Amino acid sequence: MSRSSSASRAPSAAPARGKPHTVRIIGGDWKRTPLPVLDLEGLRPTPDRVRETLFNWLGQRLDGWRCLDLFAGTGALGFEAASRGAARVLMVERNAKAARQLREIQARLSAHAVEVVEADGLRLAAGLPPRSFDVVFLDPPFGETAVFARALEAAAPLVAEDGYLYVESGAALELAEQGLLAGWRLARQGKAGAVHYHLLQRENDE
Repeated sequence: MSRSSSASRAPSAAPARGKPHTVRIIGGDWKRTPLPVLDLEGLRPTPDRVRETLFNWLGQRLDGWRCLDLFAGTGALGFEAASRGAARVLMVERNAKAARQLREIQARLSAHAVEVVEADGLRLAAGLPPRSFDVVFLDPPFGETAVFARALEAAAPLVAEDGYLYVESGAALELAEQGLLAGWRLARQGKAGAVHYHLLQRENDE
């Protein structure tokens, strides 16, 4: 996942001067399609290999799934989900330039399942119905602890009973120390450079 004003601020090497920077869709209908990365402060897309791992965890195909990306940035996660059959992908991006690029990609791909909303993700999440998404992708501004906690608080209620919450952060999640994640279990986790990524599920109440 990638972020602009709502972007992940993970450290990464800058692209070569004058060379367009892109990421690619890993699988599905639009496999190998490049996605441009705007030259915006703090915009850091989820790396290809991390997305490949994530969608291996999720089972490759997301046919019929409802997906939410609260900090869409380049749209790498959202378009990946749509490429793999998701029925609805709601992308939320606060930066106007990034949101415009998302709409351009949406039109180019004829991505009818994708809806792009230019808005603050946390404010928009507050008005969404509880448990209305099968997976919520959460990659809030990197290193901003206050925003990270608010993002978890906003996202967790939106995940369906058997759904997933995907979280990227600058440190490994310790669920015992995260009161906001009571009732959740860590299904999978990994690390790539400075980024820790986690797949969470609700604990079984039985």
